[in-house]
Amino acid sequence: MQKLAKFIYFKLLGWRVVGNTNLSKNNIKKAVIIAVPHTSWHDFYIGVLLRAVVKVKTNFIGKKELFIFPFGLFFKSLGGTPVNRNSNENKVDAIAKLFDNKEEFRITLAPEGTRKKVEKWRTGFYHIAKKAKVPIFMITFDFKNKQNIISEPFYPTDNMEADFIKMRQFFEGVKGKVAKYS
Repeated sequence: MQKLAKFIYFKLLGWRVVGNTNLSKNNIKKAVIIAVPHTSWHDFYIGVLLRAVVKVKTNFIGKKELFIFPFGLFFKSLGGTPVNRNSNENKVDAIAKLFDNKEEFRITLAPEGTRKKVEKWRTGFYHIAKKAKVPIFMITFDFKNKQNIISEPFYPTDNMEADFIKMRQFFEGVKGKVAKYS
């Protein structure tokens, strides 16, 4: 499967990986991964191919409606976990707890929380990383340059405002599939 993923990613689609290409060699078994910008459903298959290319097992959460038969089996096999977005439970706490019971768990999230353009990121991913005491990896979905740039691990500090400035700088100039939402 990895050979097929590499063929599709590199040869057919013409994408490349830049930056921390040894993500799997960092030996970091638990992390929050943020992928920006999230502007299209195309981000999903690029992300699935990317994780095969860099040889890193990742997980994701999605709205529970995505996990209905027959597609639910597919999404679960890819590491997906359904989330009830309407429930009253604290999602940050619930997701942070997922790290406690697993030896290896890397969750990928979109800080925008939607595929539309947003002025402000949601902060849940940041609080999840702090509560779980795990680093954040930043990954671009740069459709203009057909590249995924992967950051070094970023460890949140006690200054959320400064941390968000640093993280947003990493994504400056990146254009998603739907450029008007980038």
